[in-house]
Amino acid sequence: MPNANSSRRWLIPGLFLAMCALSLPGGSVWAQAFPNKVVRIVVPFPPGNASDVAARALSDKLSQRLGQPVIIENKAGAAGALGAEFVAKAAPDGYTLMITSLSPIVISPHINKKLPYDALKDFVPVARIGYTGMILVVPTNFPVNTVPELLAYAKNNPGKLDYASVGAGTLSMLTMEVFKKSTNTDIQHVPYKGSAQAMTDLIGGTIPLMFDGMTSSYSHVKAGKLKALAISAAKRSELAPEIPTLRETGITSLLDVSVDGWTGIFAPQGTPVAVVNFLNQEINKVLEDPEFKKRANGQSLDVYTPSTPAQFTDYVKTEYNRWSDIIKPLKIEAN
Repeated sequence: MPNANSSRRWLIPGLFLAMCALSLPGGSVWAQAFPNKVVRIVVPFPPGNASDVAARALSDKLSQRLGQPVIIENKAGAAGALGAEFVAKAAPDGYTLMITSLSPIVISPHINKKLPYDALKDFVPVARIGYTGMILVVPTNFPVNTVPELLAYAKNNPGKLDYASVGAGTLSMLTMEVFKKSTNTDIQHVPYKGSAQAMTDLIGGTIPLMFDGMTSSYSHVKAGKLKALAISAAKRSELAPEIPTLRETGITSLLDVSVDGWTGIFAPQGTPVAVVNFLNQEINKVLEDPEFKKRANGQSLDVYTPSTPAQFTDYVKTEYNRWSDIIKPLKIEAN
């Protein structure tokens, strides 16, 4: 129950939102303090996914800032489409939000033409939360230790390299396809049904190569069961600072290559601008909270520096177009 101090703390934001709402369609609805009830954050994936990790790390701190409960609901299914559809059709009032990875927003639309939502039209980007880099890992007995050595090995052994992924159209597969195209390297795709089996075969030396998320692969690197050649992110991870980025490998064609497995928060289209901006400001304050960073980092999630809704919107559009260019030539179709 909010005390007198918390009531005074939210008086100014409430008045600000009320004044802003007067200039918006349906402004009378927003002539009250926001929020005044439970805020629900939908995660379109099962518990344990990177989006779920981000949501649960965020919810407690955001609840403290908003003065209202923030609950997490997992609505998994159809590669994130079920949860995304639910949020797209929710009331645009700021009380139903979605935390998701990039897949339902900038990857799935180029693979599944029958999605029950329009990724760019049905959502308002609110804030970027965090990201995980994809690590290029090989078995410990594989005779390469750097990316240049890997390219030399591939050149000297044409048609003999395979790579594992956790399925067609996944970030694991697409990151390798970006790498292959950038380096003009011949590596054949072997899809697995999940990361666990792929990791088992990789550690055992059955398959020599994979781009995999930090959450499932870095523990094996630290344990000496796998070697990490590079990370796909734009900069070195604070969680694995010893792993160079692709840009740092000295390969000219990789200087502009980066893939971030990003996570962000979205609202239904039509959510008042004042509410979106207010949520963005409060979420950004959580991102700078040391306790939040520690919890997120503990789950292999690097935290973004704060950004505005406009900056996140531009980023989403850029990512959408980028992945379209990558996916179309691969002719991947939804199952």
